[in-house]
Amino acid sequence: MMTEPREEHHWLQQLVGEWTYEIEGTCEPGKPPEKSQGSESVRSLGGLWVLCEGRGDMPGGGVASTLMTLGYDPGKERYVGTWIGSMMDHLWIYDGTLDTARKALTLNSEGPSFSAEGKLAQYRDVIEFKSDDHRVLTSHVLGEDGTWHGFMTAHYRRKK
Repeated sequence: MMTEPREEHHWLQQLVGEWTYEIEGTCEPGKPPEKSQGSESVRSLGGLWVLCEGRGDMPGGGVASTLMTLGYDPGKERYVGTWIGSMMDHLWIYDGTLDTARKALTLNSEGPSFSAEGKLAQYRDVIEFKSDDHRVLTSHVLGEDGTWHGFMTAHYRRKK
């Protein structure tokens, strides 16, 4: 059983490489945004998956390690993936689509609510390529009012 990469898998390969990032975000409404930075190494697994390993400063101190996997499921006609981080015990499961311009990948997930202990909330991460060497990740949470609220923006720049 050997799967050949499709066009959708090829789109993910532009993530491969060495990156630095700068994050600005807040997890609590009304608090000023915090900034942090780090690096990410992205490699391909058989041309079908990408593995994104990050390491960086945590707002407020400490260092975090993260691992994101992304691929494409032809049966579902959806992008799929996972995200884990050393700062939490939740496994994030991604399900998403690529925009018609082929610049932005929107990934939906469910995870712990920032505002209600023990409850889950809906999240949306968007990875948008501004150029071959610059991408932006924006994270949003679905509010009780039914609107998406942005809480984090990360700028990734390819190391030269």
